[in-house]
Amino acid sequence: MNMRPSLLLRYLWAAPATMVGLALATIACTLGATACVNQGVLEVAGGCLARTLSLMPNSLRLLAITFGHVVIGVSHSLLAEERAHEHAHVRQYERWGLLFFLLYFASCATQLVRGRHPYWHNRFERQAFQAASSAVS
Repeated sequence: MNMRPSLLLRYLWAAPATMVGLALATIACTLGATACVNQGVLEVAGGCLARTLSLMPNSLRLLAITFGHVVIGVSHSLLAEERAHEHAHVRQYERWGLLFFLLYFASCATQLVRGRHPYWHNRFERQAFQAASSAVS
């Protein structure tokens, strides 16, 4: 595999989070999900994911989630629609590595303390939404 050093370093820096994603992706695939690689990111969707996630309380329900270079979602069509947003999270993992988990939840907590929504006002979500809107423009 001919990989540029900077790209290799980004994959290595995000690798601990990617391992979490791979573990969850393996479980999802045993439950019928399918996987494909898009722009160097493993995307896993389908199977029992939509049904399982629909059982979550509304405040915890999600349509897609990113762990390093792995994106898990309810369907591949949804992942195609949300690709720019989720791939922005991949770039965040490449920048922050394993620290991203802590930083993301710290941003959630900060927003809660400020009386704001922990998802919609989360610094990292706002960056991902901005990246997605720039990709569409």
